Amino acid sequence: MSGTVRANRGSAEKTSFGRSTLRFLRELVIVVIGALVLSGVLRAFVAQPFLIPSPSMENTLLIGDRVVVQKIGDYQRGDIIVFKDPGGWLQGQETPERGPAGKVLEFFGVLPDTSDDHLIKRVIGMPGDNVACCDADGRLTVNGVSLDEDEYLYRSGGTPIAPSRLPFDVVVPAGHLFVMGDHRNVSADSRCHLDEEGTGDYPGAAAFVPQSDVVGTAWVIVAPFDRWRTFSTPEAFAQIPPPSEPAPEEGVISTEVVGC
Repeated sequence: MSGTVRANRGSAEKTSFGRSTLRFLRELVIVVIGALVLSGVLRAFVAQPFLIPSPSMENTLLIGDRVVVQKIGDYQRGDIIVFKDPGGWLQGQETPERGPAGKVLEFFGVLPDTSDDHLIKRVIGMPGDNVACCDADGRLTVNGVSLDEDEYLYRSGGTPIAPSRLPFDVVVPAGHLFVMGDHRNVSADSRCHLDEEGTGDYPGAAAFVPQSDVVGTAWVIVAPFDRWRTFSTPEAFAQIPPPSEPAPEEGVISTEVVGC
C-alpha cells in the first residue's frame, strides 16, 4: 500500500512540475511580447536607434556608430537631426541589408535602423535664415554673423577643414532647413542640391529639407561602448540672431557655381 502511495506522489510531483514549467513559459512569452510591443511604441513615438553608414559626419559620428534619436522635443540651429531623404539625395548609395529576423528586431527598435531613405546632418539654417560662405576669415555666416565651427568640423592634421570648398548664399524657405555634414569634403548635403528641383517646383528646392521630414535629434551614441557620448547644441550657435525678415515661400539662392 505504501509503495502505491509513493508512486502516486511522484506522479503528482511530475504533473505539478510540468504545469509550473508551462506556466513559466507562458508568462515568459507574454513578457517578451509585451517588451517588444513597448519597444515598438517607444520607437514610433519617443526614440529610435540608427546605424551610421557613411563618413559625412566624421569625427562627430563614425561609420558603425549606433545613435539613438529622440523624437520628442524641438530642435534648433546646430543640432544634429535624422530626416527622410527629401528626394534624390541618396541616389547610388548602398546601405546594409538585414535578414527577415533582423528586420523584425529593427522594426521593434531592438536593432538600429538601417533603412536606405534616411540621412543625418547638422542644422545650419532654420526657416528665414540667410546662410552664406564665406566671410573674410573663411567662415560661414548665418544672418550676417560669422559662425565658429571649430568645435565639430572634421580635422585634417589637427586643423579644421574649410567650411565649404565653394561659396554659396541662400535664404531658407518657410517650413524648411539648410543642413550640412561635419566632414564637409565628403558630405553630399544641402550645398550639393542647389541646382536641383527634387520634389519642389523651382531650381534649388531640393537643397532645403522639409521640417515635416525630420525624424528627430541625435541624443546619444550607445555603441560601440567606447564611443558613448551625448549631444548638445554647440555654443557658437547661441550668437546667431533671428532672421531679419519672415521666411520666403521659396528658397532664395544667390549662387553662381553649385557644389560641395
